[in-house]
Amino acid sequence: MTVLRLLRLRRPADFADWYRIGAEYVHDVAAGMGLRVGDFESRVVRATDAMRAGRTDLPPDLARSVAADLLADAVFCDPFCQWMPLWYELGLAAPCAYAEFRLRRVAERYADDLPHLSVPRFSLPEDVYVDGRPATAYVDGFAERFVLADAVLHLEWFAYVARESGIFVPPLLVERTREQTVAYYAGRRAELDPDVRTFQRLLFSDDEWVRRIADVYDVDIVLFDYWARILARERRRLSTFDG
Repeated sequence: MTVLRLLRLRRPADFADWYRIGAEYVHDVAAGMGLRVGDFESRVVRATDAMRAGRTDLPPDLARSVAADLLADAVFCDPFCQWMPLWYELGLAAPCAYAEFRLRRVAERYADDLPHLSVPRFSLPEDVYVDGRPATAYVDGFAERFVLADAVLHLEWFAYVARESGIFVPPLLVERTREQTVAYYAGRRAELDPDVRTFQRLLFSDDEWVRRIADVYDVDIVLFDYWARILARERRRLSTFDG
C-alpha cells in the first residue's frame, strides 16, 4: 500500500494503534528518564481496547491521554515543515492538512466531555534564535535541518502529551534540554549534559514510531524509510556517548 492507505482512517477504531504507538513512546521515554509513570501502561491498554471497540465514553484520564496524543500529532506536521526547505513544505502541505483534519476530528470526540484541553503550540523557526540569528542559519543540508527540527519539536511534543497523560516532567529539565539542544545542534555548544543527552537519545527513538506506524498501517513509501533512517542515525550517535 501507499500513503493513500492513511487517507481512509476516519473512525476511533482506525486510530487505536496510532494512539497506542504514541503512548508507548511516551511511556518508554518517561521510564527511561526515571520519571514516575504509575499505571500508565495498563491505562494505555484500556484506552486502546476501548478505541478498537469504537468507544469514546472513556474516563477523563484516559480520554485526555487519547485526545492529547492525537491532537499533538494533528498539529505537529505544519510547524515541522516550516523548519524544512520550501520544496519539502509545499510537497507535504496537502497530506499534512488532511492528516490534521482527520486526527483533530477523532481527538475532539475524546475531548468533548473534558473541562479543558489545551492545544499544543510547537516552535517555528522564527521563534528559535542563537546569538541573534535563527537556529536554522547554522545548519546545512536536509538531514541536518531535519534533526534540528525534530530535536526541538519532539521535546515539545513529549512534554505536552506526557503532562496531559498524567506524567510529571520537571519543567527545569525541559527548559534546560531545549536550551542546550538548540545551542548544540547550531554548533554553539560542544557537548550536552549527560541527562540531556540521555533524554534526547530516548526522544530520538521516534524512528521506531515511524517504522511501527508504517508497519501497522501497511504504508510503504520511501519518505517514511528516509525519516526513520535519519532519526535512527542520530539516536545511535547520541548512544555512543552515554554511560
